[in-house]
Amino acid sequence: MAHREVKTNQDEMLLQMTTAPVGHLIIRMAIPTIISMMITAIYNMADTFFVSQLGTSASGAVGINFSIMTIIQALGFTIGMGSGSLTSRALGAKDYDRANMYCSSAIFFTFTMGIILGTIGLIFQKPLVTMLGATPTIQPYAEAYARYILIGVPFMCTTFVMNNQLRFQGKAALSMVGLTFGGILNIGLDPLFIFVFKLGISGAAIATLLSQCVSFSLLLSVFLRKKSVAELSLSHLSRSGQTYKKIVKNGLPSLFRQGMATISSILLNVAAGSYGDAAVAGMSITNRVFMFLMSIAIGIGQGFQPVCGMNFGAGNFARVKQAFFFMIKATFGVMSAFGLFFVIFAPQIVAAFRNDPDVISVGALAMRCQCSSLPFHALIFGTNMMLQTTGEAKAATFLSSLRQGLYFIPLILILPRVIGITGVQVSQAISDLLTSATSIPFAVAFFHKMNRMDKLLPQFRE
Repeated sequence: MAHREVKTNQDEMLLQMTTAPVGHLIIRMAIPTIISMMITAIYNMADTFFVSQLGTSASGAVGINFSIMTIIQALGFTIGMGSGSLTSRALGAKDYDRANMYCSSAIFFTFTMGIILGTIGLIFQKPLVTMLGATPTIQPYAEAYARYILIGVPFMCTTFVMNNQLRFQGKAALSMVGLTFGGILNIGLDPLFIFVFKLGISGAAIATLLSQCVSFSLLLSVFLRKKSVAELSLSHLSRSGQTYKKIVKNGLPSLFRQGMATISSILLNVAAGSYGDAAVAGMSITNRVFMFLMSIAIGIGQGFQPVCGMNFGAGNFARVKQAFFFMIKATFGVMSAFGLFFVIFAPQIVAAFRNDPDVISVGALAMRCQCSSLPFHALIFGTNMMLQTTGEAKAATFLSSLRQGLYFIPLILILPRVIGITGVQVSQAISDLLTSATSIPFAVAFFHKMNRMDKLLPQFRE
């Protein structure tokens, strides 16, 4: 009976994804994703806000640990988006056994890898935060925060995987529940642990750990209660190394995107650190606020991914193209409005986190520069997500390596030497503009390829 119910859910989801208006589908999928990502970004900003009340060095420690969080996200998103895109295409092709295999294998594999990664981080905790750019005054705070984050690595990584699996299966509302509840809990626990229990910066990290464990439990319950489209079971676990190789290959764009984000975050902290703790704090605040804004663009793009994946798997290429252009227009319009607001009120926003003239001076200009490039993220994320979801791993990986890698790294290494602290503040915005321009020919080439695939459809089905 349970198997027949899952099969019915799978058929209903495929029919909906391949026949309903794409604009309606993307909006419906995007709204819960945007909500969950914004809540996640808000609790990241809440960490920064509450910890900043402890001092400038403590505020800088949050920026140092942001690099650790990006490492955790790199593993989670690599496996989550890699397996999710494969699951989505398998569902589109009505290969439900393969969809179940990708889903189950990804979740069990990630939890195991999370245990290994977290253990290594705890063993090398002190040199880790030093390598990430902690100054001598920031280091004690960074270590106190990192300790609890590293304990939670397997839960955090697997949460990202389950969240992405549910999104790619068209269950965005269910994926939202776990992340949103955990994020709201984190916001409430931060001041309680930091100020009431007087745990200081460790309290913020404990709040994050507990909230992530709650998110993990809620998302896991969705699969255990068989509310997902693909099943989670040990019986579906693949014993073939090729399965995991394929998952990782399809997740490489996310690995490069998140991996480059980690490297760029380290280089940014090191570059800012040469101008003092206030510079590190100012850039940390800017990055947290900017991540909040980018969560909207990413959320719209992630609403597009299940529509793209299932229609591509079903051979409905015209709907893939239609969905892409709807997503681009929606993202550009929303990002333009938010970008303008934050450009105007940048000093006041930075001051709300840390009312220090030096911090405001650094953060306001950086925020204005980065927010000016926000509308162009429609092309950056839209093109990358389309290529990754449809299995164009090499092209998607290359684009993923640009924004915070091949473009950003030379800029952050060269510009501060030429124009000082201004080089730290403007590097990311320049990189964003270059990446958006590079994305255009990749999108055009993909659509030409899809037109050719229309004539040879059976050869390209998964």
